Amino acid sequence: MRTTVVIPAPDRGTDLQIRVSTPATGDSPPVIVFSHGFGESKDGYDPLVDHWVANGFAVLQPTHLDSRSVNLAPDDPRTPDIWRIRAADLTRVLDELPRLGRFDLDRVAVAGHSWGAQTAGMLLGARVVGLDEDWTDPRITTGVLLAATGTGEELVPFAAEHFGFMRPDFAGLKTPTLIVAGDADQSQLSTRGPDWFTDVYHLAPGATHLLTLFGGEHSLGGITGYNATETTDENPARVAQIQRVTTAYLQGTDLAIDGSTGKLESK
Repeated sequence: MRTTVVIPAPDRGTDLQIRVSTPATGDSPPVIVFSHGFGESKDGYDPLVDHWVANGFAVLQPTHLDSRSVNLAPDDPRTPDIWRIRAADLTRVLDELPRLGRFDLDRVAVAGHSWGAQTAGMLLGARVVGLDEDWTDPRITTGVLLAATGTGEELVPFAAEHFGFMRPDFAGLKTPTLIVAGDADQSQLSTRGPDWFTDVYHLAPGATHLLTLFGGEHSLGGITGYNATETTDENPARVAQIQRVTTAYLQGTDLAIDGSTGKLESK
């Protein structure tokens, strides 16, 4: 079952739209709050959402202000603070959970892809270097970060000038978290190679597992949508690997991988 809920948000300037996907059967399902990547929306990532819902999870997806569906003007005064507003969006979803349905509030996960992974990571305990802002939310019990931004020391000049928030400090990320990265994911924002996307695993105390996908680029085989046009590394086997491993991690069951498409590390 899917529905869209609109939450009034006068302080945000634009009401918050949330897609709520719930299993067809069962009461009080565990929850995944998912943060999309730059330009995406609540209506994306169906390959992951459909699998999680089929395995008993409710998935709530807010549309952030950077979404193409919002079409925020580049000179909008909110633009420099979108990274903060994104984190506040996830907090607002958590605040609304008791009113949005009957969920298991003792089993709440946060997940995200790309910019959404940095957003989700903030609620798991990560911070921005040089800023005394703590967005950690104790209501979250586990996390999944897909293609998460690495540290800021090797940002290209454009990113260093315009994306000052891309300097995560992972020392406070202590909530159990699975990291997913592609070994062919070369970011244009960093001078580092694909290992940039594994920084969170090596630096965050709570990052317990790292799934590395062989040949995976930034869309990790096509997680943003079925037949997504931005996917340059379309590979159903990679997507299936992510579906299986993320679901098992969120369920607290044994992680099994297909060694032909990736490798799994744990601390």
